[in-house]
Amino acid sequence: MKKTAYQKCLDKIYKLGRFGIKLELDTILNILNILNSPQKNYYLVHVAGTNGKGSTATYIASILQTAGFKTGLYTSPHLVRFNERISINGEQISNNHVIEAYEAVHAADTGKRKATFFEIATAMGFYHFSKEKVDWAVVETGMGGRFDATNVITPKVSVITNLSIEHTDYLGNTIKALAKEKGGIIKQNTPAVTGVSQPSGQDVIKQIAKEKSSDIYIYKKDFSTRKNPKQNTYTYKGLNNCFHNLIKPLPGDHQKENLSLALAACELIFETLKKTDKKYNFNETLVQKGLSTVIWPGRLEHVRQDPLIILDGAHNLMAARVLGKYLSATLNNRKLTLVLGILDDKPYEKMLESLVPCAQNIIITRAKINRSLDPEILKQAARQFTSKPVTIIEDVKQAVTHAIDTSDAKDVICIAGSLYVAGEAKEKFENDLEH
Repeated sequence: MKKTAYQKCLDKIYKLGRFGIKLELDTILNILNILNSPQKNYYLVHVAGTNGKGSTATYIASILQTAGFKTGLYTSPHLVRFNERISINGEQISNNHVIEAYEAVHAADTGKRKATFFEIATAMGFYHFSKEKVDWAVVETGMGGRFDATNVITPKVSVITNLSIEHTDYLGNTIKALAKEKGGIIKQNTPAVTGVSQPSGQDVIKQIAKEKSSDIYIYKKDFSTRKNPKQNTYTYKGLNNCFHNLIKPLPGDHQKENLSLALAACELIFETLKKTDKKYNFNETLVQKGLSTVIWPGRLEHVRQDPLIILDGAHNLMAARVLGKYLSATLNNRKLTLVLGILDDKPYEKMLESLVPCAQNIIITRAKINRSLDPEILKQAARQFTSKPVTIIEDVKQAVTHAIDTSDAKDVICIAGSLYVAGEAKEKFENDLEH
């Protein structure tokens, strides 16, 4: 297929409204039924939550692949290319297969309401996995859970990461309401693991699991991971296994929790597999080999050295706090330049409070998306938390270039505040490498 055909295909997909949100499942179910229910042709793992969904899903997919299974992974959003959303055994879907999947799904979009961008993308993922005959697919929700377009699957295990208030217009403004939405992915007689720590949220998740006759396993109660003293290794104490020398593949202390959730989910998967075939042995060697190949772009990603450049979406308050904690712990008195752009539906003042005090120089920027917050508003808010220079450079790529030009080799640059800012910056680095 010509590149123009692929680009025209993407243009059609994006015209559907990248941020159109419809909280019902009838439309995508209608599409999938016409396509002969491709999501029923392989085993599934479903991952929901506020932060850590993508890395948790990636850990699980990598371990399943290492065990010899052809494994699909569906995540969102993408940073640079649409193809990032749909991958098999670590390889992104090809341009030709994007076109093929879109044409099949578009032809099946015959309902009263036309599908949104996310519904089309989700159906494309399910279709492609079936066409390529995957054994397993690990599926990350987009938003929420109960009415998320991905919630048309019957997984072997459900995973719910942590909770913090987000998307209040759709998901409610309390942890209890949020837990009800995320807990909607728990299915009848299907085990679930969760990192939800708030008592009100945990109570809701446990009640849903009880109503569904599903076992629920809770982080720090039923399984956990801790760093080994004076070593760069970790010990996982799981449901039935204990691994003592794991190397955590992604930076940040918060990844201990994501790794724990993934390993607990894998324990449940392999426990079932072992009943039918003894060769499926879940052990430390398998886990370590699987983790060694994990890459998760745009989340504490070190994209360059001298100066050190860190790319992190940090797109909500919890993620901003995690990033602020990470920067404070790892800077070692090095000068930090922050390149920040935040969307207009985020608690930007609290996010700035977590990030701005770490930096000696702040550059406010704006992703090319109509939901980006006015840089002047961000600049004024940032000044509450610092006496250091705050500059506006609206174009993300120009802002990054300026940060590099004004930094020494021993300094640090962190680009954060939105996955769309991270995506535009990543595209710049990839283009720089090509040239």
